Order: sequence, then C-alpha cells, then structure tokens
Amino acid sequence: QVQLVESGGGLVQAGGSLRLSCATSASIFSTYAMNWYRQAPGKQRELVATITSGGSTEYADSVNGRFNLSRDNARNTVFLQMNSLKPEDTAVYYCHVRKWPRDYWGQGTQVTVSS
Repeated sequence: QVQLVESGGGLVQAGGSLRLSCATSASIFSTYAMNWYRQAPGKQRELVATITSGGSTEYADSVNGRFNLSRDNARNTVFLQMNSLKPEDTAVYYCHVRKWPRDYWGQGTQVTVSS
C-alpha cells in the first residue's frame, strides 16, 4: 500500500505564492519518481512537475520558471513551490507515484487563484 499525504493549497491572489507538500514512506520516496498533476473543472488531468529519486526535475511548459519541485530526504516529502500564480493555475492538485503496475494518488488539494 502506497500512501501519499498532501498538504498546502488554498486561495491566493494572482501573482502570489503557495507551497504544496506530499509525504510518503521512505521506501517509496527513495525509489520512485514523484509527480504533481492538476485538474481544472471540465478539463483533463495534466502533469505539472516530476522529480526523480535522484532529484532531477521536469516541468510542464505552462509552469516552467514559476514552479519549483524539491525533495526533503529527511522527511520523505516533496514540495511544490508555486510562484507568480495565475488564475489559470486554479485546479485540484494531486500527488502521484507510479509503482508498476499501479498508479497511486493523494487525496487532492484545491488551489484557487483569484484575479
């Protein structure tokens, strides 16, 4: 069983910042890439950012340069720092791990950016 515990999110004005966190077990954290997805109302879920077990990161074009994904190895937690937020960033954000053959998801956290 893989557990992903998310925190953070909330309501912020455009241009503001928020930080999301996702904690998991040490065995998962040290082995698998961890991802953040988001889903806006009426839209498909999309990949926002990925961090490998070695710390390499990739970002969607829409957030590159504004979002930063990092790892805290002591706490088995990843942090998604979101800066210069835009109304179009409004969505439910999900932490995700693919432990073949299954996908595991966090409970989701709402991010709302007001204009």
